[in-house]
Amino acid sequence: MGKGKVFLVGAGPGDPALLTLKAVEVLKAADVVIYDRLVNETILNFASKTAEKIYVGKSAGKHELTQKKINELLVKKALEGKKVVRLKGGDPFIFGRGGEEAEVLAEKHIAFEVVPGITSAVAAPAYAGIPLTHRDYASSVAIVTGHRAENGGKNVKWAELARAVDTIVILMGVELLESTATKLIEGGLATDTPVAIIEQGTSTQQRSVIGKLGTIAQTAREKGVKPPAVIVIGKVALLGEKLAWFMKTSH
Repeated sequence: MGKGKVFLVGAGPGDPALLTLKAVEVLKAADVVIYDRLVNETILNFASKTAEKIYVGKSAGKHELTQKKINELLVKKALEGKKVVRLKGGDPFIFGRGGEEAEVLAEKHIAFEVVPGITSAVAAPAYAGIPLTHRDYASSVAIVTGHRAENGGKNVKWAELARAVDTIVILMGVELLESTATKLIEGGLATDTPVAIIEQGTSTQQRSVIGKLGTIAQTAREKGVKPPAVIVIGKVALLGEKLAWFMKTSH
């Protein structure tokens, strides 16, 4: 029996209509689908009814499987000769740990393909009417994680970031929003810098909360903001009030 193949597939930001044609193609051909917590489960309907579907979702403090076990599962299924779809929310190579999984597959000499997906870092602001770049307001953008690094990983240098770009997009940043805002202000951002938080971006539960950097943590608490959410910091955040086309904003 020959080795199978693994497809590292981005499931997009939530709206199933934003799934790519290539993603649908590989899902239809999959023998096994290994999927994450942020994947809209209606997307699984594109897979064959006979395909094995394995949930490996992770959230803060809750893991169906550790990353090491997920890596081992990918290898095991591929060595069984299976076509394996590793389905991840957003894009597999943007805070999706797809790079780590690809490294393991390469080390084991297992064939793989990467099928990019639309990241929530771009899609959620777009659905909220917020362009990350704009000729009048922003010519640079950074996408960063709001999590603290674990196991020797690299932490975001917030003070340097505050001075480096016009628009900052933070994923997984709700829990540490207060300390993040403080560090950005210490780095030079004004307390009245506009901030938008987009909850459940691209879904029917989408909600935008607009505020200012100095008070955004308090605003988020008052509004009951919960993950998953995308945080946009910079002048472009105000455009959401003018350009919102999908859901209305909340203050």
